[in-house]
Amino acid sequence: MVKIGSVVLEGRLCLAPMAGVTDAAFRLLCRQHGAALCTTEMVSSRALMYQDGKTRTLLVRPEGDAPLSAQLFGSDPVCMGEATEKLIEICNPEIVDINMGCPVNKVVKSGDGSALMKNPDLAAQIIEQVVAHAHRPVTVKFRKGFDKGSVNAVEFGRMCEAAGAAAITVHGRTRAQLYSGQADWDIIRDVKRAVKIPVFANGDIWEPEDCVKILEHTGCDGAQIGRGSFGNPWLFERGNAALRGEPVPPLPSLKDRIDEALGSFEFAATLKGEKIAMLEARKQFSWFLRGVRNATLYKQQISNMNTLEECRRIARLIQLELR
Repeated sequence: MVKIGSVVLEGRLCLAPMAGVTDAAFRLLCRQHGAALCTTEMVSSRALMYQDGKTRTLLVRPEGDAPLSAQLFGSDPVCMGEATEKLIEICNPEIVDINMGCPVNKVVKSGDGSALMKNPDLAAQIIEQVVAHAHRPVTVKFRKGFDKGSVNAVEFGRMCEAAGAAAITVHGRTRAQLYSGQADWDIIRDVKRAVKIPVFANGDIWEPEDCVKILEHTGCDGAQIGRGSFGNPWLFERGNAALRGEPVPPLPSLKDRIDEALGSFEFAATLKGEKIAMLEARKQFSWFLRGVRNATLYKQQISNMNTLEECRRIARLIQLELR
């Protein structure tokens, strides 16, 4: 059990925010398998203030999607504060998270995301503004540093705490690394030792045993699972078992895994329309086929599907041929 301000989590493993991945359908799938907290895709503060319709769809919150953390990004303190009120009005999350770790070029070039690690004073102003407008716990996600010449995660973590953050998440790579190389769990441990608020570790959690290893190594209160959850929401329940010292359950059968994936895609279609849901499912469906023989053949068909019926047909084909 982890407490973030007034919010109590019934577990230590959470779903990290990921653009194009952590929509409402995928969040619910991960919750069903033991994710204690899920976070939305990152939402632009500027877009929220401009009443952008597409941005609002990122904040769709179905029944059962709780506790929810909604992630906001931007580099204008006033805009971030006002956008926080808009965000709360739309989906009323239990937690507001600030993205200060996104490494994508178009985000960094605007001074947002991990670019803020180069300007801690501005980052502090942003946190203070969001805290002032949120009236609920505010958390911050950031990286080891901007590059190997400016590793400042420990100092940045202290700043977040002083500015009013209720918890922080540290990804053990610099912005320059993007997602390459190995995550530095030592720096996460150093941040944890430097602050009193809860710290969540992020980076290189692929197997149930990694959940145990990263928490033991860093001493963190919890962990955020990112890419390890791609096509594998069962990592949460398996990781939870490992943390409890229980036998790790095997993965479900391929048939059951495909059924759950299909159900998630069908639900996504009810939320965002069949066309958009199927475009996104092309990528996500392929993730569920990791390690499956002849997967390349099916992935070619998946990459061309446009309708739910095509998605269902491919799912049935895989189940019949590989049972």
